[in-house]
Amino acid sequence: MTDANKQPPAPEKKAMTAAEAAKQVRRPRVSYVGDGTDKDGNAVKKAVTKLVAVSASEVLSFKDYGTHVVVVTNDGQKFSSADTATGATE
Repeated sequence: MTDANKQPPAPEKKAMTAAEAAKQVRRPRVSYVGDGTDKDGNAVKKAVTKLVAVSASEVLSFKDYGTHVVVVTNDGQKFSSADTATGATE
């Protein structure tokens, strides 16, 4: 093989940290908001889903798949940045 046919080495990819992985995912949090009363006078609440940040201290494990990042938290919940990109809110 000649020198002209050699490929330059691919640049090494920097390893992702737990803090960087946590920044890419969001946790859905449901809260209930009072919407007034119904026709019978009973209180009515509406479920509202918000996406909130996952902190680096909550990250137990993570994996970068190239297209998305999956984070597992200390309490065993799994979150993906692919879910965040689709806007998984109501």
